[in-house]
Amino acid sequence: MRDVIFMAWRYLRFYRGKTAVLVASISLILFLPAGLHVLVEQGAEVLTARAETTPLLIGAKGSAVDLTLSALYFRPPHVESMRHREVKRVDRSGLAHGIPMHLRFTAGRQRIVGTTIDYAEFRGLTVDRGRWLAMLGECMLGSEAARALGVDLDDHVLSSAGSAFDVAGSFPLKMPVVGVLAPTGTSDDEIVLVDIKTAWVIAGLAHGHEDVNSAGKDDGRVLQREGRNVVANASVLSYTEITVENMDSFHFHGNPDGFPIDAVLAVPASFKASVLLRGRYEEGDVPVQMIVPSVVVNELLETMFSVRDWVVLGGLAVGVASAMTAALVFALSIRVRRREIETIQKIGGARKRLVTILGAEITFVIVMAVVIAGVLTAVVSRFGELAARLVGA
Repeated sequence: MRDVIFMAWRYLRFYRGKTAVLVASISLILFLPAGLHVLVEQGAEVLTARAETTPLLIGAKGSAVDLTLSALYFRPPHVESMRHREVKRVDRSGLAHGIPMHLRFTAGRQRIVGTTIDYAEFRGLTVDRGRWLAMLGECMLGSEAARALGVDLDDHVLSSAGSAFDVAGSFPLKMPVVGVLAPTGTSDDEIVLVDIKTAWVIAGLAHGHEDVNSAGKDDGRVLQREGRNVVANASVLSYTEITVENMDSFHFHGNPDGFPIDAVLAVPASFKASVLLRGRYEEGDVPVQMIVPSVVVNELLETMFSVRDWVVLGGLAVGVASAMTAALVFALSIRVRRREIETIQKIGGARKRLVTILGAEITFVIVMAVVIAGVLTAVVSRFGELAARLVGA
C-alpha cells in the first residue's frame, strides 16, 4: 500500500499545476455553501441580539429599516430628523422613558452619537479608562473607535462636517477624549459618544464668541455700541473647541424642544405599558412612527435567508457542473496517460493495482480540498461575528 501512496503522491507533485487547480476548484465548491451558511447564521445572531434588547424606537415617518439600522447599528441616517420634544412626549405619557439620539455627524469614519447618560445605563456601557462626560464639548470613544482613530485619553478628535454643502452653520468641533468605553462586542464599540448638547453645538445650534463687551470704542471688532448691547463684525471668531475659559460664552439659539434628533429609544415600564404606548402612536395623529426593532430585523432576516437559499441552490448547481468537469479532467488525464499505464502493465503491474493508484490520486485531491474548505469555514466562523458587526456599523 505504501508504494501505491508513493506513486500517487509523486504524480500529483509532478503535475502540481493541474493538482492545484483541481484542489482549488473543489475547495471552493465545498466552502461556499458552508461558509455562506455560517456567515449568515452569525450575522443573524448579531442583528437579532441587538434588536431584542431594544424595546421600541421612535423616528420620523419613512423606512423602518433605515431607522433601525441607523439607531441600532449606526449606519448613516437616511430618514428625516424630528424634534426633541418627542422625548418629552414619551416621558409625559408615563408609560416609558425616552432617550434621544443624534446621529448626523462623524469623526473620521466613526459615528458620533449624541445622547444622554441614560443611553450608557441602558446599554450597560462601562468605562475602561478615563471618566464619564462632564462638560460640553467632551467625548468618549468605543474601544474599536479609539483603535480606528488612533487616539487615547487626553487626545482630541475632530468632528466631520455634516455635508459639503452645509450652509446651516455647522462646523468641525475639536473634542477632548475624556474616556474610553470597555469593549461590548456590539456596535457601541465603534462610536464616538457625546452629550446631546454637544451634537447640537456641532450642528451650529450653539455658538461661542470672543468677549467683545470689554472692548473699547476704538477696537476694530466693534461696529456699534448701545449701552450693554455690542454689535461685532465678522472678525469675531466662533470657537471650534470648548474649554473651561470659553464655555460660558456658548449659548443656544432657540428652544431646545425644537432642536433636531434622529431617533428616540423608548424604554417602557412593562410589557403592558409597551402595548399601550404603541397603540397611542398607531392610532393617534402623530408626525412620527414607533417601531419594534426585533420585528423589523426579523423581516430583514427573512429576506436575507431567502437570498441565501437561492445562492446555495445556485452554488449547488455550479458544484454539480464543477464536479462533472473534474470527473472529465480525471478521465482525460487517464486517457493521456494510456502509454504510461500500458508500460506499467507490461512490467507486471496488475490492473487492480493501477485502479488503486488512480483512486489514491483522486482521494488525495478530494482530501486536500476538504481540509482547505474546512480551514476556510473555520476562519469564517472565527471572524464572522466581527464581519457582521462591521457590516452593521
